[in-house]
Amino acid sequence: MITADLAGKRTLVTGAASCIGLATAELFAQCGAKVALNDLPGNPALDREVARLSDAGYDVLAIPGAVGETAASETMVGTAVDALGGLDHLINNAGTPATKQPIPPDDLAALSDPFWEKLLTVNLLGPFRCARAAAPALKESRGAIVNTASVAGIIGAGSSTAYAATKAGLINLTKALARGLAPEVRVNAVAPGLLDSNWECEWDPGDRAEKRAQIPLQRIGEPDDFAGAMLYLAADAAYVTGQTLVVDGGYTL
Repeated sequence: MITADLAGKRTLVTGAASCIGLATAELFAQCGAKVALNDLPGNPALDREVARLSDAGYDVLAIPGAVGETAASETMVGTAVDALGGLDHLINNAGTPATKQPIPPDDLAALSDPFWEKLLTVNLLGPFRCARAAAPALKESRGAIVNTASVAGIIGAGSSTAYAATKAGLINLTKALARGLAPEVRVNAVAPGLLDSNWECEWDPGDRAEKRAQIPLQRIGEPDDFAGAMLYLAADAAYVTGQTLVVDGGYTL
C-alpha cells in the first residue's frame, strides 16, 4: 500500500462518499491527514462513511455541499477551510456522467442543452469554483490541487460526447490553474481509465469485457489504483505541475 507522512496536513476531497473520492479520502486519512469529505447534501453515504472512518480512528469530518452551485460550492470550501484550520490539498473529484446509459457519439439529439449544462456546471465549473475559493488557503500552505479528469478527455470517447468534452476542458483548466497559481500552488490531474464501478454508466457486459481485453494489464481499475495517483501528485511530486497522469492500465496506449 502506498504511504506518506501527512501528519498535520489538511485535505478536502469532493465527491468523497463513494468510489475514487472515498478511496482517496481514506488513503489520505490513513497517512495522517485531517480530511474533510464532501458530497451532495442529504446523501446518507457521506455520513455513513465519515462515521466508519471516524470509528476506525481517523481524523475526518463531513462537509456537504453541491459543487455545481456557485454559492454552495464557495460556502462548502470556506466551511472546510475553517473546520480544518487551513488547507494543504484540494482533491477536485466530484463529477457526473449525467446518464446511466452510454450515449453513442452519433446520437446528437440526446445531447440536450440541459444535459450539457449539467455536465459543464459540475465537471468543469465546479472544480474551478472550488479552486478559486481554496486558492488563498492553498497559497498560504504552499499546497496542491489534484483534479479528477478522465481518459475520455484525451481520446474523445466515454459515456457521452459532452462528458468527454468537459473532461478535456478540465485537463486544459489544470494547465491554466497551474500557471495562474504558481509558484505557491501545484495543480495536476489524474485521468482514470475504465473503473470497476457502476458510478459511471451501466455498460453492456459484453462491451465491458471487450474493453477489458484491450487493457495491457488485463484488469479494470479499482478505486485504490487512482487514489494512489492522487496521493503521489498531491503530497510527493514536488516538481510536477500542470500535468495529467493517465492511470488506465495501458488502455490508451
